[in-house]
Amino acid sequence: MSSRTSDCLEEEDGEEEEEEENYNPTEVKMSQIVMPCHSNHRQELSVGQLLKWMDSAACLSAERHAGSPCVTASMDDIHFEHTISVGQVVNIRAKVNRAFNTSMEVGIQVNCEDLFSDRHWRVCHAYATFVTQRTSTGQKKEQVEYSVAAERRRVRMVHDDIIKDLLSNEWVQQVDSSVGPSAVAAERTRVESVELVLPPHANHQVNTFGGQIMAWMVNVATIAASRLSQAHPTLRAIDMFTFRGPSQVGDRLLLKAIVNNAFRNSMEVGVRAEAYHEEGPNRHINSAFMTFEVLDDGGKPRTLPRIRPEPLEGQRRFQEATARKKIRLDRKYIISRTQGEVPLSVPWDPTNQVYLSFNNVSALKMLAARSSWRLSCEKDQVQLYTLEQKSMLSFKIECEVDVPAHRAFDLLAELSNRPSWDSHYKKCELIQLVDNDDFIYRVVTPSVRHGAMGSPTAANQAKGILQDFILLASKRKPCGSGDPYVIALRSVSLPTHPPTEGYNRGEVLCAGFTILETKDNKSLISYFNQASPEVLPYISTDIAGLSSSFYHTFCSCSQYLTRNRL
Repeated sequence: MSSRTSDCLEEEDGEEEEEEENYNPTEVKMSQIVMPCHSNHRQELSVGQLLKWMDSAACLSAERHAGSPCVTASMDDIHFEHTISVGQVVNIRAKVNRAFNTSMEVGIQVNCEDLFSDRHWRVCHAYATFVTQRTSTGQKKEQVEYSVAAERRRVRMVHDDIIKDLLSNEWVQQVDSSVGPSAVAAERTRVESVELVLPPHANHQVNTFGGQIMAWMVNVATIAASRLSQAHPTLRAIDMFTFRGPSQVGDRLLLKAIVNNAFRNSMEVGVRAEAYHEEGPNRHINSAFMTFEVLDDGGKPRTLPRIRPEPLEGQRRFQEATARKKIRLDRKYIISRTQGEVPLSVPWDPTNQVYLSFNNVSALKMLAARSSWRLSCEKDQVQLYTLEQKSMLSFKIECEVDVPAHRAFDLLAELSNRPSWDSHYKKCELIQLVDNDDFIYRVVTPSVRHGAMGSPTAANQAKGILQDFILLASKRKPCGSGDPYVIALRSVSLPTHPPTEGYNRGEVLCAGFTILETKDNKSLISYFNQASPEVLPYISTDIAGLSSSFYHTFCSCSQYLTRNRL
């Protein structure tokens, strides 16, 4: 764990330097030392206790922003990267990323600190949604988090639809739920437990503390997982907590858990919380899905017994767990991709479209927000910037044009017109209309791999070799005042368009335009690209100062926008 810890430490130090420049008045910091009363059988901090602390810090941040009481509405998926031992310190940082009409998103970062070695490492991060009765949303916070929060909200709102689409898909229907005689009946893992909500379990609004409900849910889920594995399980991830309604002091909380499906090295436990008061009806207040593993003495996940689902409802839960596992893998596969991995493109299909779109837009916004851009060269107010991050080189080209931002956005978002002003685009054809905001194009460009340095045209004439790219284009309008228009590009792969003879298949990790409205109805246009090996030759001579093709391309772009200004 030491090497991973060192990597995290370096990464967090870099993040903190940037955050110091952008003070957020809603930020709340909490530090807790882990005592034996907070730990489980392995002398590690229990996840339930950690969720209490996270929820408390996030609530304080939300209330600092709103100026009124807030309650937890949901908490997005959480993946726990490391455990925390007794005697170590948990450092939690929470801040409001964005406020919507009656809700707000709070980002939560959890780090661990070893007091004896002075080492720090990241444990997890999460995004919680809080609601308030006030309709005033207050002042916008740090721009990049504010903007990306809209993309996360977009993902939350379609999550259930993705599950339904997968369940109607033949792929899920073909999942075999038949198991051998050694399989464990799902009914044997069922757990029911009742908790009486007392004043210590309530927050300052006399509602049951959201972190307490989550801790109780983790408790029954752990028991269910233990009944299947007959061992002490480790909680690795939690799918979204969604609070459907409040509970108060005096309520009885009925907590139900059952293992929905067991895969080779992990299992999913479904948990449901219902509240009732005396003779009243049960109210469904929360549901969650938790992924557990059982570790051997070497810290490796053990093989788990299969589960035999119950008829009807059990079969439904079995198939839904399989669908959720596919979504988790898609999301992890898409969002964790780095430039060092080959290929960079991700297979596109309707079930992962929302995550690809989210990753496409948020990656460009995060790249644009970096503070380490350096001016490499400038010509007639067209500027070329570079950014070096470890083994990755990114570049930005920027200039102001006398065209309204909304019009420049409409023109640049029509990627099919780009060959008319960009000599690097020989051909651009729309091959799939995903929805009103997302499109897939095939782009053909000259190859520079074998030709004269810095001259795509010369290379193409010399060798006759072209490159093509399959690009997902995602366009977004501003989330609020000061937020730019965004046109994000990244490579995807389509089975209908495999690499073809006569073309070198290129890949783009992150590219696109941001368009910001400036004074006098003008626009500041910025083009970004994380330079993959196929893209770097087009710009390397400009970065080295040996040519200024970037200037001529952007001049052509400006002329195209001006011609079509009306």
